[in-house]
Amino acid sequence: MNTGTLITVGISDCAVSNDPSAILVTHALGSCIALAIHDPVAQVAGLLHFMLPDSGLQRDQHNSRPFMYADIGIPLLFHGAYGLGAAKPRLIVTALGGAQVIEASDAFNIGRRNYLAMRRILWKAGVMLHAEDVGGNLPRTAHMEVGSGRIIVSSDRQERVIQRTHTERSRAV
Repeated sequence: MNTGTLITVGISDCAVSNDPSAILVTHALGSCIALAIHDPVAQVAGLLHFMLPDSGLQRDQHNSRPFMYADIGIPLLFHGAYGLGAAKPRLIVTALGGAQVIEASDAFNIGRRNYLAMRRILWKAGVMLHAEDVGGNLPRTAHMEVGSGRIIVSSDRQERVIQRTHTERSRAV
């Protein structure tokens, strides 16, 4: 992991950067989903940490906290990246989180509902998901290097690389 500028993405927050030395980080990914996008050519990366699948029932909240909801936050994430030079065909998209951190029936499994909403939104937009680390019952922290697109996820005192750099992917072939 490089040691560039750390940009913290809080819950119901989003950040997009074209600073190749920056690292986007988000903590406390329980039932929330972090959607990470990276354009390796433009060296643009974005990270969205959303809490809920749909803004439909909270009309008064979605204007003040648009990144709280998948249906509003995901398009804003992509448009922010496009504004910095990213191109849709080059984007590498990764999903993280969506755990069921408390015992609940399937109807209240917010992590699964968030994941399904995200998949539906990406499918409708013609965007492919390249990697994911979702589900389970442990919270996660994710670090994403803007320049390389490398994503490291930690949970339960273990770290793993979810999205490798272009060089690491080339060596694996």
